[in-house]
Amino acid sequence: MIEVAHLVRRFGNVLAVDDLSFSLEKGEVVGFLGPNGAGKTTTMRMLTGYLPATSAERLTVAGYDVLRQSMQVRRCIGYLPESVPLYREMRVREMMLFQGRLHRMPRALLRRRISEVLERVGVADRESQIVGKLSRGLRQRVGLAVALLPNPKVLILDEPTSGLDPLQRAEVRTLIRELADEHTVLLSTHILAEVESICPRVIILREGRVVADGTRDELIHTLGGAGHVAFEAVVGDPAEAARLLESLPGVSRVVTGERVGIHQAFAIYGEGDLREDVGALAMTQGWALRELTWCRPTLEQLFARLVLGGGSGEEESPLAAPPPPAQGQAAPPAGSAPPSTPGLELFSGATAPTEPTPALGEVGRKAVFYSLNPFDQGAARDFSAPVRAEEKRPEEKNDADQCASGDDPTEEESA
Repeated sequence: MIEVAHLVRRFGNVLAVDDLSFSLEKGEVVGFLGPNGAGKTTTMRMLTGYLPATSAERLTVAGYDVLRQSMQVRRCIGYLPESVPLYREMRVREMMLFQGRLHRMPRALLRRRISEVLERVGVADRESQIVGKLSRGLRQRVGLAVALLPNPKVLILDEPTSGLDPLQRAEVRTLIRELADEHTVLLSTHILAEVESICPRVIILREGRVVADGTRDELIHTLGGAGHVAFEAVVGDPAEAARLLESLPGVSRVVTGERVGIHQAFAIYGEGDLREDVGALAMTQGWALRELTWCRPTLEQLFARLVLGGGSGEEESPLAAPPPPAQGQAAPPAGSAPPSTPGLELFSGATAPTEPTPALGEVGRKAVFYSLNPFDQGAARDFSAPVRAEEKRPEEKNDADQCASGDDPTEEESA
């Protein structure tokens, strides 16, 4: 139904869409995911004919070429942009009649379709109201009715729930899910809950390129890493328990976590859901269970990993131990506090200087203070880092006291 091959769009020196290729079959509902500026809206505008492509090997909708058969393409598309284009001074029914005349729909068919789509989107009782006096959610529904009016083969929806409250979002999602039975839907959003509840297939963009394409389960399986079993129990000897867990069929590795009270935590990696085997082992060993959970990477974690350029492959274990010390460096003693993280980032991007922690007996009589005076040290002040307020010398205190009392020490010296 939609074919895109090597699509490119430039705005001067800015490459908004970079060699984009994907396709949608008839009846598919596909979520277009990506951060702001990834090229989602630009791609949709090129598909609808609102924006010409810089270059494209193939760009077709319902078999029509977007560049050469623009009018035929527009007859096949129902488009809901992020900012719903409605005439606020018109009444709802007047707006629908105006849109129907633009599509050159027969009068009898137009009257029938207006009643059908207004009923479908839940605003049939608002047809005599002025568009500008409707709430944001109702205007969004009217915009969707306008997109559905000519009964298009393809629906292109750009942020259809933008600015809606949670209840209105749930209603619009339900409506889109129902429309998916009759139309091919391309839905652009950066709200992952919408994609998970509506779209079986997801296309993720980053910097104008496709970084992932497939169903949610396929993406999580191929790109999100293997799942693991989170296991907590009273096991006695953790090392022996880890050895027994590693001996289970299908287990590839076991990560020993922290001990919370009398319970020991483990992360068990392997093939598939291993909870049944782990539970059977716990029963035979007499371990008292507190948690036995199957954990899989979420679409949100996968999205962040792909878009932010994080690592790929197997998911990092939440119970992973700290990295080993460098060669020649002594390992910290057991039970000691972890080393402080260097480069603690402040709101200005500066690095806070580390100060020695005072001993227990010194607390209350020795502390570190920082100057909040922006004029401290004048032009020599380094504004990329806080300045430690040093204790003034006795002569400086005397000078400050004399200045506060109105005396000028320089006059006495000259006398």
